[in-house]
Amino acid sequence: MRWALVKVCLAVTAMVVVAFAVPLGLVVKELARDRAFADAERQAATIGPALAITTERARLQRAVASTQAGGDGRMAVHVPDEPGEPGSGYDLGKSRAAKGELATARRLGRASVSAAPGGYALLQPTALSSGQVAVVEVYVPRGVVTSGVTTSWLVLAGVGLALIVGAVAPADRLGTRLVRPAGRLAEAAHDLGHGELGVRVPEDGPAELRAAAAAFNSMADQVVQLLAGERELAADLSHRLRTPLTVLRLNAASLGEGPAADQTRAAVAQLEGEVDQIIRTARQQKTHTPSGCDASEVIRDRMEFWSALAEDEDRTVRLAGVDRTVRVPVARPELGAALDALLGNVFRHTPEGTALAVDVHDGGDASNSVIILVSDAGPGIADPDAALRRGHGDGGPGSTGLGLDIVRRVAESTGGDLRIGRSVLGGTEVRVWLSLNGGGSADPGQRRRGRKRKTRGRTRPKEPAEH
Repeated sequence: MRWALVKVCLAVTAMVVVAFAVPLGLVVKELARDRAFADAERQAATIGPALAITTERARLQRAVASTQAGGDGRMAVHVPDEPGEPGSGYDLGKSRAAKGELATARRLGRASVSAAPGGYALLQPTALSSGQVAVVEVYVPRGVVTSGVTTSWLVLAGVGLALIVGAVAPADRLGTRLVRPAGRLAEAAHDLGHGELGVRVPEDGPAELRAAAAAFNSMADQVVQLLAGERELAADLSHRLRTPLTVLRLNAASLGEGPAADQTRAAVAQLEGEVDQIIRTARQQKTHTPSGCDASEVIRDRMEFWSALAEDEDRTVRLAGVDRTVRVPVARPELGAALDALLGNVFRHTPEGTALAVDVHDGGDASNSVIILVSDAGPGIADPDAALRRGHGDGGPGSTGLGLDIVRRVAESTGGDLRIGRSVLGGTEVRVWLSLNGGGSADPGQRRRGRKRKTRGRTRPKEPAEH
């Protein structure tokens, strides 16, 4: 916007300067020409009285030498023959005009200007006492005709340039006045999108931008209120789980001893911890950056939790890549919740006895990413795009369709993504790509569009199943 205003001002000012400077320059040139020939006419007029008195060569020569043009060798006098005395005429001084031009001026009896080598010749006819017509020639060099024109044109160009520069400065100030509030509004919108809920925009500048700033501030206030309401609602809903959890804990305490009882009590304790974590997170007013965790350790821990159910359902479980430390920029509870969602889908939507595998691929410093693959040998997913849309999974009774959405948000919080494809086991492969660059500012919508392009064209199983 600022550069556009400057360009418009440049164009308008340049047109105005050209419209006035070009005619003025032509006038200056014409004035210099008129001044040069007017001076030549004055020089020629000083010889008129002498020619009216005498045509004697010596006296005319002294009269010519007394003038400025004659002293500079720029004046000539052409005296015609006296009546009845052929050959009595003569030319005094150096002539530069053609003889035809001299004859024409003598015949017409009025002053004229003719071209001469290096300049111009002013021919001034003068009547003699004998009735004949003599011609006084004054030579005007071309430099005298254009004297001062170049300087005047340079002055006009300088004035025009100064006018253009002087007009651009206010235009730039006006553009700055318009652009600065718009830039602050864009920066505030960017900060708000990154979670800085306290950012606001000063309501200054033009009326339209003041209205936009006021609308942005009002929107930011509403966003804060909505988020606060959602946090309170999440905390309230989580708090309602405490009563049934207390009952479960009491029932688990009465189970006695044994591996199944210990696992049940451990699961209830973990569930209580997760509920408490949800309440604390929902009550927090500011987001925090997770310190990260060891993905291999989390995967081993969650697979140990699910191993009892896998053994009961006669499922073959394979782990790969979890024998070394793999740091990822995700908090341990979030990564554990994502893995539970993926593994829970496998147990819920595949028949008993279906094999599953969890692989961890650490790309190292070259790729700056970690890939977690959860594969199964089940029937697959009929519509991967619908499964990735929040709440669209049709998992049957007890399913909210939010499991994969939770995993997707964890991946995108690092700048990665989530993809669904066919596994080497014949069923579904869920690929969780975690970026180590901390690129959480990437556009989620763009990643989803890229994910749709990548999943388009894959072979889909005939038997529907939703995760």
